[in-house]
Amino acid sequence: MSERWDAAPENDPARPVPVDPEQTSNGGEPETSAVIGSEDVLDAEPAQPEATEPPLAGKRARRSPWNRTRDRVFAAGIVVVVAVTGVVIGVTSDNAATVAQVAATLPPGLPPAPAEVPGSLTELWQAPSSSTPVPIGEANSVVTADKGEVLGRDPYTGDVRWRYSRDLELCTVALAGIKVDAVYRKDTGCSEVTQLDAGTGRRTAQRNGDAELGTRLVVDGSHVTTTGKKLLNTWRDDLVKSMEYGQVPAIVNANKQPRTGCTYGTVAAAAGKIGVIERCPGDPADRFTIYRASNDEADDPKVDYSTVLAGKNAKLVAMSGDLALIVLPEQKLLVIYGGDGVQKSAYPLDVPAADIAQDPVGGIMPTAWTAQGVYWFTGSKTMAFSRDDLTPRWTLNSSVGPGITFGEQLVVPIQGGLSVLDELTGTTIRTVGVDRRGYNGPVQLSSVGPVLLEQRGPILAALK
Repeated sequence: MSERWDAAPENDPARPVPVDPEQTSNGGEPETSAVIGSEDVLDAEPAQPEATEPPLAGKRARRSPWNRTRDRVFAAGIVVVVAVTGVVIGVTSDNAATVAQVAATLPPGLPPAPAEVPGSLTELWQAPSSSTPVPIGEANSVVTADKGEVLGRDPYTGDVRWRYSRDLELCTVALAGIKVDAVYRKDTGCSEVTQLDAGTGRRTAQRNGDAELGTRLVVDGSHVTTTGKKLLNTWRDDLVKSMEYGQVPAIVNANKQPRTGCTYGTVAAAAGKIGVIERCPGDPADRFTIYRASNDEADDPKVDYSTVLAGKNAKLVAMSGDLALIVLPEQKLLVIYGGDGVQKSAYPLDVPAADIAQDPVGGIMPTAWTAQGVYWFTGSKTMAFSRDDLTPRWTLNSSVGPGITFGEQLVVPIQGGLSVLDELTGTTIRTVGVDRRGYNGPVQLSSVGPVLLEQRGPILAALK
């Protein structure tokens, strides 16, 4: 029913206001609406009409800027663009290509390792794990890492309990305390770091870093350091950066680094300090530097000492407390340095020249630690040192890796099996055969409960 526009003079306040058909949704009839709520309207006072000012004579009601058809089309277009942008970001973001499946419950407890190494060991299972230089057994789980995937497994069966994977290549994975640090490659470096709970796979921390390709992780107490030829990065156990040393990619404060233009060899850490072999222009031989794992500013290293060594091609084998054990190949010496940077003692070194001709992969010498000793695999021999003062104890020839304690005995991998040794004297107690299915390369050992773990190149094997 249409209104009569000539029912009253134009200046009559009672004259109805014209309604624009584009302002309605029912073809020209004005809509009415009611507010529905929980209020008891039966008991409410009658609503009083609001006083409104009559429209000015001869002027139409103001049109809403979003009620015209073209405006609605424009608004819908904005919504579509925003939605598409969100989808693109979601599909191309790092999280979109991440699979994180945590364990429903904590893994069951394991019995301890036997007091004596069993007379025979059988392989329980094996799995690809090319990104773990050393086997990882922690929180009653075994962790393998290959390509872009990190898996938590049952020690007895190898069944997968949790999974963390990305569409990026893994650089390296290591156990840091009770957590697993997984370093992923992105662009030209190893910059994406994820920390996982070893028992459940729950993500506990993440960070972006500047580690180089080929990096390995040096773990010491509450700090982790990435190795590299021109830059070393150190994080706390929560992945907060505490120190960077070398050619910092984005310099905030100039002249903070003690030397630039050097390249780095082997790296080790102990007692909140980082040790590194440096090769610097102008130095007559290699340089050995000790600096703190943290300082007030992460780009301002606090150097305890830096000394030029007696020769080139030096290797930092291990650090313990304030002591450092260094190999000088040209002199065929093992040298121990004290916390003041002064040489404390030296010992003759009898290993093939090929064993120490090159820096090890990733800049970390293949060593293992027990409560009493430090064990270095030279490439053809295993050398034992006192954990307290790093003095040499004994050497086992024809080994294929450093040793660990399994239960209450020291075991060292040899060709065809394991050698069980007296830890103080190096005397062989007995040998245990292990079928490695034709693999003859270096072997790194670890254990979890009664399960012995062997890292055989890119394969991890569990034995019991």
